[in-house]
Amino acid sequence: MRPNILFPIFSDVKILPGIGSKLEKILDLFIGKKIIDLLWHLPCGIINRNVVPSIEKARPGEVCTITLKVCRHVSSRTRNQPYRIFCEDDTGEIELIFFHSNSKYLKTILPIGCIKTVSGKVEPYMGKKQISHPDHIVDVKNANKIKKIEPIYPLTSGLTSKILLKSLSEALNKVPKLPEWQNKKWLMFKKWPSWDKAIKAVHSPHSEKDLDPLSPSRSRLAFDEILANQLALALVRRSQRAQIGREFIGKGYLLEKGKSNLSFDLTRSQEIALSDVCTDLESADRTMRILQGDVGSGKTVVAFLSMLKVIECGAQTALMAPTEVLARQHCKTIQDFAKNLKIEVALLTGRLRGKERSIVLEKIRNGSTKIIIGTHALFQDEVEFFDLGFAVIDEQHRFGVHQRLMLGSKGKGPVDILIMTATPIPRTLMLSCYSDLDTSKLIEKPSGRKPVETRIVPQDRIEKIFSRIRETLNNGSRIYWICPLVKESEKIDVSAATERCAILDRQFPNRVALLHGQMKSGEKNEAIKKFSKGEVDILVATTIVEVGIDVPEANIMVIEHAERFGLAQLHQLRGRVGRGRTNSFCLLVYGSPMSEIARSRLEIMRKTEDGFKIAEEDLRLRGSGEVLGTKQSGFPGYRLADLVKHNELLEIARDETKLILEKDPYLKSKRGEALKMLLYLFERDTVAKILGAG
Repeated sequence: MRPNILFPIFSDVKILPGIGSKLEKILDLFIGKKIIDLLWHLPCGIINRNVVPSIEKARPGEVCTITLKVCRHVSSRTRNQPYRIFCEDDTGEIELIFFHSNSKYLKTILPIGCIKTVSGKVEPYMGKKQISHPDHIVDVKNANKIKKIEPIYPLTSGLTSKILLKSLSEALNKVPKLPEWQNKKWLMFKKWPSWDKAIKAVHSPHSEKDLDPLSPSRSRLAFDEILANQLALALVRRSQRAQIGREFIGKGYLLEKGKSNLSFDLTRSQEIALSDVCTDLESADRTMRILQGDVGSGKTVVAFLSMLKVIECGAQTALMAPTEVLARQHCKTIQDFAKNLKIEVALLTGRLRGKERSIVLEKIRNGSTKIIIGTHALFQDEVEFFDLGFAVIDEQHRFGVHQRLMLGSKGKGPVDILIMTATPIPRTLMLSCYSDLDTSKLIEKPSGRKPVETRIVPQDRIEKIFSRIRETLNNGSRIYWICPLVKESEKIDVSAATERCAILDRQFPNRVALLHGQMKSGEKNEAIKKFSKGEVDILVATTIVEVGIDVPEANIMVIEHAERFGLAQLHQLRGRVGRGRTNSFCLLVYGSPMSEIARSRLEIMRKTEDGFKIAEEDLRLRGSGEVLGTKQSGFPGYRLADLVKHNELLEIARDETKLILEKDPYLKSKRGEALKMLLYLFERDTVAKILGAG
């Protein structure tokens, strides 16, 4: 249970003055629903409010704080005209401009003849000076309440700077003084403040230096967050390892039969990874391993063969995917692998209903189904396994620690876990987010696969692309056409895909299908089926094809407005082609103007197909915050730490975690109790419960 001292900052933001239901929803979507979320929302800039002695000294383009006398009000004649208030001092005149404002309210706060202190950006207009919608209007006696240096925060529609500053001021009043969890000698050496002083300091910057991620206060908070994460992962790992696993030894005949049943030989990387997993499964220690593989490196076959070792020993296995499309693809692939092995494979998704669902659930319950493939539906209470021994989780970045703990508890005893990811993870993020897991890597592609030739093409050459497509279709090609990504708006993504589909359909009648996230499940499956069977040759889609669609005949990938995509996503999309034995191409179509970072991304894609190199470049270009995301499932992503800029702190936190747990394995000391507070502060509640805290 969370300590009482933290309750005020973990209260809902709606308890703060001025936050109604509408603003609460905006804050929840953009920042978070708790006061602590507000505190973690850090400034991204500062405003220097120059106090100027007179209107004459106020320079256009600068933010100024001036004391003025109100002379007259001029109402707007039309809706589009502003309400104007003329003010003066001994040196000149300035206008205050208000659009769509309440004139009655303005006459109340700025009555004619009054003297007020006003702060805002001075702009020139037809030879005059004006301030549009001043940031602050106060009585002269309260002028000192206008901060000379004011923080600027990331904002969203419906959230103004004024509202956010007021809410943060109230939130900072609730910050408690907490027991110190950091080593005091380390704090003195780094000249870092206490936690409560640091959180107040980051919201009261005095200069640009205070915005630097390596400033004392920001570094302190970043180290707190990194240490909380490292401590949490170490404790989860210890807890999982402490559970006695099952020894799946057997004679290996089913695994060997499965290998001989394949139409291809395993690569050296696959053999090594399979050996790693099998060694884990034979051990009494619980298996907790992550299998990293580049797109098309053959992770699924390693998972399948590992399952055979467990099935031979009489237990069931499960594979969980983040989407129904990916789950269906895995089911089809594994059913093909399992031919002639007399192993029943079942698919369980949220879409399965009625009698069909009841039959699948019963077969899982009585143990006749040995391989169960599904989505989040596998978590549901109604899903009872006869004897789940081994679970594979695909695309780990879409799930979190909570989910894998949940699936791992579905067996009679601790379930062995293998996690697969087609998104290569940079070393820094491996240390930060997955240090509770052992690691295997697939670094080769199956033999026979040809490299994908990547070209960068300007948008104005789209007609030439149509001509090239016409030629390739006559040679039996199949083509993915990915439509522009529009941030925060799937509806616009869908609209772009629908429009492009209509254009392509006019060019190539009856040869085009559409696929996007808002289609019904049956419609999606039908579109994929038509494309797979060659009933249509062009699949126009949003990024829904990023994972899970395997059509070896597809050999051309067109990504429209490629400059809007991240490196990892571009690499995943390109990975949909190059799976057959024909030459494959990826066309990165860009619009102008294009930023230098976007250009760098496309050049990296053109130069290499190595997913691990691309992952490192992605981290370098974007920073860890974007790569991880801040609202992942399970343990949250980083909100204060940047693992590129704070890389050195990550290494120190790992060493510190080892020392802490060697001296105080159950955090029973005075510092240990403070460290439990740290875990709760950064919402690592699962780990705090493992420790039995509270």
